[in-house]
Amino acid sequence: MAASRSDRFLGVQAAVGLTLLAGALSMVTGIVHMGSPAGRPLVPFVPPVARTTAGFTGTLTGFLLLGSALGLRRGLRAAWYSTLCLLVVSAGQGLVQASETSIPLVVLSVLALPAVALNRRRFDRSVDFSATQLAALLALGGSQVYITTGAYALREEFGGIETLVDAVYFAVVTSSTVGYGDIVPRTAVARLFGISALVVGTASFAIALGVLLTPAIEARLVKALGKMTQSELDLLDDHVLVLGYGDLTEAVIQELQGNAPFLVVVPDAEKARALGERGINTLTGDTSDEATLRRAHIEDARAVVAATNDDAADAFAILTARHLAPEIHVVAAATQRENVDKLRRAGADTVISPASIGGHLLVESALGGQDVDTEAIAGRLLDEI
Repeated sequence: MAASRSDRFLGVQAAVGLTLLAGALSMVTGIVHMGSPAGRPLVPFVPPVARTTAGFTGTLTGFLLLGSALGLRRGLRAAWYSTLCLLVVSAGQGLVQASETSIPLVVLSVLALPAVALNRRRFDRSVDFSATQLAALLALGGSQVYITTGAYALREEFGGIETLVDAVYFAVVTSSTVGYGDIVPRTAVARLFGISALVVGTASFAIALGVLLTPAIEARLVKALGKMTQSELDLLDDHVLVLGYGDLTEAVIQELQGNAPFLVVVPDAEKARALGERGINTLTGDTSDEATLRRAHIEDARAVVAATNDDAADAFAILTARHLAPEIHVVAAATQRENVDKLRRAGADTVISPASIGGHLLVESALGGQDVDTEAIAGRLLDEI
């Protein structure tokens, strides 16, 4: 196997899962401590105002942790850095909250730290914003700076704005169209500025939401077509790569389901969509293409299975797999007996001839009454993994 079972408990899925749990628990614990702290305080010398402040900021930290977990699912290096920092902050806030109910938050945050830290190499993607997305973010940030600066400069002409915090508050509630009504313009200049703030703020918010939500919508469309999204591919670890699809491949898939994580790489988009509708992880692409196998994280796979009806296509796929992952275990099925040695020379560690095994099983069935089908041959293939 490419990885031991113990590695799975500290794998990328554990890192993402623990981060999600820490974020959710931080939000819940923070909400509990925003009012009267529940339970008996464990540290009497922590001021109540500090505990309340830690509760408010803890809720915010939990929200940010949930966002970081989404970044981890995409394999972003920036999310890896932010998650480490936020887990430390979350543990510190749990200590400052100084209550029995905050102990689970501290423990979970500490446990999540090594799971995230040990998977650094898996989070290597840079944040790749398009020019449109960068423009939308800059417009959103610029509008908030404009509204905040203008509101603070005109604070004498507004009722309710006295500090910079009041100005930031006005910028956010105006841009989001909430408008609580606690801040009102007193002069014509203030009203004109309020109109400009409303137009600039709401427009920037609407544009930013549309541009930033587009990738998520596209990901849903991709999944509807029977493909895996990039974030799902990035979570693959210790899996079996099934290269191509044929009559024997179906039996291999049935044997793998429920026993090991796997990904089927098929060049046919229609077949990929059909497999996707059955809940089978698929990736559309040439099985002998290096870029396709890299997207399938062949370097983190447990084994490769090539068992289609085309020995030549299997040989090319095996050659590529062996080149990209020299240490991976490769199992192949030779449709023609004379191709067994050829597939071995291509790089397969084990080559099984369904014709030979089928003949052997037929004899066993004739002598002992054993039923013979392709699942028995598929079982022999998987026994070699």
